[in-house]
Amino acid sequence: MSYPSRAAPPGAGRGSEAHPPTLVLPIVCLITDRILAPRGAVVDAVTAAVDGGVNMVQLREKDLSTRDLLDLARAIRAAIGPSALLLINGRADIAFAVEADGVHLSSDGLPSNAARATLGSSAIIGRSIHSVDEAFACGREPINYLELGTIFTSRSHPGGDVIGTQAIEAAQACDKPIIAVGGITSDNVKSVIAAGASGAAVISAILAPANVREAAQRFSDAAREAWERRSVAGRA
Repeated sequence: MSYPSRAAPPGAGRGSEAHPPTLVLPIVCLITDRILAPRGAVVDAVTAAVDGGVNMVQLREKDLSTRDLLDLARAIRAAIGPSALLLINGRADIAFAVEADGVHLSSDGLPSNAARATLGSSAIIGRSIHSVDEAFACGREPINYLELGTIFTSRSHPGGDVIGTQAIEAAQACDKPIIAVGGITSDNVKSVIAAGASGAAVISAILAPANVREAAQRFSDAAREAWERRSVAGRA
């Protein structure tokens, strides 16, 4: 399998120690699903989503071979350049090979110390968690954020436990940014930001509509409006 690609623009890829990649809040993360992407054109869909306001892309295609995943990661890295962070789900080796900005680890995946040793101190490392207890257990790990879910009923995890926005509120004390995941849409993202999330990760809300760019813009605008409202309330 091959994907159209071009040389990555200057500045793309993992930052240096002096200029590390940073999380821009609120985080609007697209988790890829090449089956759901319009016409299966996942690189085009990711590019459109970034044009619409997505500032983090999590490449999650677990059924691909290592070679095909590497090719896809390179194509996405070249397509989006420095316009959004690129993290690879579960594969620190792929992240290293394509100079991605970091890796996203499953709750029972690679130890974060091993990922940090592979990718260096400047890499963005996140981990999936499914409860408030897990949030506190990960509190001392050398990671940059926690992805907490399932918040609402989700197409991708239809049988998963739904923990609701109250879990986001309770997890604030772990002192790491929380990215909410699971059934989040442009209609309910404001509630997860209001509950304390530093952003949201989505699949269907952006990839399912025919116009990915417009869907991403609706979602991003809603998230940023909620973030600004929360910031203003915090300054009051």
